[in-house]
Amino acid sequence: MTDAQPGGTGVASGYAMLAAYIPNGHTLERRDIVSGEEVPDNAIWLDLVNPGPGEDKLVERLLGIAVPTREEMQEIEVSSRLYVEQHARYMTATLMCNSDTATPKTTAVTFILSGHRLVTVRYADPRPFQIVGHKLARNCPANVTGETVLLDLLDAVIDRAADILERIGMEVDRVSHDIFEPDGPGDQPLSYKDILRAIGSKGDLTSKVRESLVSIGRLLLFLANEAEGMRWPKDVRLQLQAMQRDVLSLSDHATYLTNKITFLLDAMLGVVTIEQNNIIKLFSIAAVALMPPTLIASIYGMNFKHMPELEWPYGYPFAILLMVLCAILPFVIFKWKKWL
Repeated sequence: MTDAQPGGTGVASGYAMLAAYIPNGHTLERRDIVSGEEVPDNAIWLDLVNPGPGEDKLVERLLGIAVPTREEMQEIEVSSRLYVEQHARYMTATLMCNSDTATPKTTAVTFILSGHRLVTVRYADPRPFQIVGHKLARNCPANVTGETVLLDLLDAVIDRAADILERIGMEVDRVSHDIFEPDGPGDQPLSYKDILRAIGSKGDLTSKVRESLVSIGRLLLFLANEAEGMRWPKDVRLQLQAMQRDVLSLSDHATYLTNKITFLLDAMLGVVTIEQNNIIKLFSIAAVALMPPTLIASIYGMNFKHMPELEWPYGYPFAILLMVLCAILPFVIFKWKKWL
């Protein structure tokens, strides 16, 4: 299951595909390139999904660039993710996938700007690709270029990260309510096990979103430094700066959510510890309260021949009364000391 837009076309795992996006008036027409077919010269966006050697060769022959392998895309060094080679800009970022499922994950996506063409290499189907594909199929500028598509994709990635963080914030607030107001009005509160599981899943998702934002921030910084050499217009550079500010603010928000989740985890463990202490305290009180009656019963259960109370007519009720009083007395003392 992919992080695809409802109604969109998901990418099956392991399915190799090369899609070419060709300007057609005020729209961008998508054409899937089948084996043996050449890539149109006027394509401005080439989307490689799970590419095999055949798809790589087509792109390399058209643009004269090398397409990175999956292993090269997964390297974490910044120098291996952001570099210039043969006048082409290579940028690899970490994007979110399956964020709406119980098993969110991140995936490496490479953006290559060569001339005014954009090449994307990916092995999953992040939702921003679906969103931008549908958007450009409906309407796009007449002078659309690979740089325009790249900015639209990055903008969609940032918007997607903001949506995920907003949803995490709402769910964290609900978990906080279940911890601190378990008896308040509303839905049935979650069990401690469910709360801990929810805290763990939200913490994992937040860390993945933050990892994605950090990589996008590095990519935007690289683009901003290269914008002068690529002679991008001023309005595009201003858009890059605005996206950098958005990424920075979202990273701060992700850090805030991480701190809040850590606080809720500590609070949840504290609540569990308090309840365990209360249970142990009840057992301790019961043991102390029953200790004197047990002592009395043990004394009168001895098999000594001479025990004066054994022949006393009121000996049995006296022993029972003494055990009851000895059980009540510790309880009264504990209440007076406010230990209960």
